[in-house]
Amino acid sequence: MDKELFEKAQNIISQRRSNAIAENERRIQKINKEIPPIKEINDTLFNTGRQLIQLVLSSKDADVTEKIERIKQDNLEAQAFASQLLVSHGYPADYLNTPFSCPVCSDTGYVKTRYCDCLKQVYNKLMAEKLNKDTQLQLSTFESFSLRYYTGDDLSAMAKIYKYTSEYARNFTLSSHSLLMFGSTGLGKTHLSLAIAGEVIKKGYSVLYDSSVNILRNIEREHFSREHSSDMIDLVMDTDLLILDDLGTEFDSPFYNSTVYNIINTRLNRRRPTIISTNMDFLKIKKRYDERVASRLTTMYDCLEFHGEDVRLQKVMIRKNIPDDTSIEPYKIQP
Repeated sequence: MDKELFEKAQNIISQRRSNAIAENERRIQKINKEIPPIKEINDTLFNTGRQLIQLVLSSKDADVTEKIERIKQDNLEAQAFASQLLVSHGYPADYLNTPFSCPVCSDTGYVKTRYCDCLKQVYNKLMAEKLNKDTQLQLSTFESFSLRYYTGDDLSAMAKIYKYTSEYARNFTLSSHSLLMFGSTGLGKTHLSLAIAGEVIKKGYSVLYDSSVNILRNIEREHFSREHSSDMIDLVMDTDLLILDDLGTEFDSPFYNSTVYNIINTRLNRRRPTIISTNMDFLKIKKRYDERVASRLTTMYDCLEFHGEDVRLQKVMIRKNIPDDTSIEPYKIQP
């Protein structure tokens, strides 16, 4: 686990708790001024709380259990009356409850002796941001993607893919479909997957983008380390959107192949959308991986086949022949 990022995640959770407590104090002061009877009720509840402690400590009293139950009942009735007063003055019944972001751990980051999911989510988001830092998210956008490098049927197919992916990014939710982008190298798979990543991040979701080589190497390194860490695999499984680029370029090994299946299957079971790009066609995927991988990719993913000639090579040729290629008007998608 990255110690620096973990401490940053803890600080974020701690700040949430401080903000919630401060907001609760502000609300209490406001309500005390606007609805004085609620202040009297809260003062009474505070005093009866001390009475409960004293009764528990004085176990000599034979009727202690009965008295405790009576006080608890009175408190519940007082709380119900306070809630009614809040509602009658236009406030939610739970307005004076501390507004913690996480009701499970009350913004402490811990549930008994284990990490709360909210702390894990913050840590995973920070880790994803760190891993995404070196990608070309700022350069690869839908606006910078041009269809001028495609012609004929290839142009028609790529125009449909462009429209599909831009709508996918615009309408993304955790229930969005997973995508398989496949086709020869240099046709825009990486560009459009990064464009999706940029838009999804803007919507507030966590996104992890990296090549299959890097992700699988990191998982392998942690798996076989002395600490036997699971940080990377946890991040891969839990991030809102995983984008696995260049599937099939990693070393062909039983560990990598089984890990690929585990990632695909687990995220499908958790209903977490995944985008996978590869230069392999269906036949090569079936030969390279377990048939279960091919089956899931071809039946449970939306499959987008990229067409055309290598755009990177075309750009090189354009630069050699045309000094200023900005003079070429990009193809415009018709609404």
